Amino acid sequence: MEYIDSLALLVSVYIVSLVSPGPNFIIVTNTSMTVSRAAGLFAGRGLAIASLTWAIMAMAGLGFLLTHFDWLHITLQVVGALYLIWLGLKMIRGAAKPLKTTGPTEVTWRSAMRRAYVVSMTNPKSVAFFGSIFALVIPAHAPVGLYCVIALTCFLLSALGIAAWPFSFRTRAFPPASCGSRPASSA
Repeated sequence: MEYIDSLALLVSVYIVSLVSPGPNFIIVTNTSMTVSRAAGLFAGRGLAIASLTWAIMAMAGLGFLLTHFDWLHITLQVVGALYLIWLGLKMIRGAAKPLKTTGPTEVTWRSAMRRAYVVSMTNPKSVAFFGSIFALVIPAHAPVGLYCVIALTCFLLSALGIAAWPFSFRTRAFPPASCGSRPASSA
């Protein structure tokens, strides 16, 4: 019971982190819109597994390492930024191409999960959150059981919160009548 305040604070901060837009949101929505909702759900699972990985690394001392080894922190930021720049350039190049009307592309569930996992693991926002705020909120010398609860909570909040994102976007084109266009009245 003595750690309930820390856990409540951690959950609150983590939920704010989940709902703030960033590369994780983009990867799930892009996958949902260009491939399928199912692929978007698997991308969300990849993000949930990445959140679990980040939580475990933070509890194992990531914050300590990042604050004491500046070169490691800078290296993680640069690698993450370069990967996100590469993804952004790939999206810009793809935007210049005409849209395919043949339907969604084929992506395996593994590749959707893997791609989302890599995006989250190289996301500077994840490094900043788990390396600083998350690591500060976790009580020092907490029992192992609390660490397990924290890791499971991060995974479940990610899995459940991100699961709603793919359902917010359609994978098929809207019919013209549903886009707000109304036929002109003849009277």
